[in-house]
Amino acid sequence: MKSLIYTILLFGLGIYAIYEQSKPEPNKWIMFIAFALFFIGLFRIMKKIPSKNDTENNEDES
Repeated sequence: MKSLIYTILLFGLGIYAIYEQSKPEPNKWIMFIAFALFFIGLFRIMKKIPSKNDTENNEDES
């Protein structure tokens, strides 16, 4: 459930950052904070996914 909330917030922040960027005079602080939170959340989700290279390295060592 927590991952679903993070995913929804990530996409919401990403869409808001893109919307803010399309304005004639975007607020740079809002854009910076939205992109920073987007990438932090993306990192948190991606670190739960196992690396494909780790399984290949383990097969080579056997």
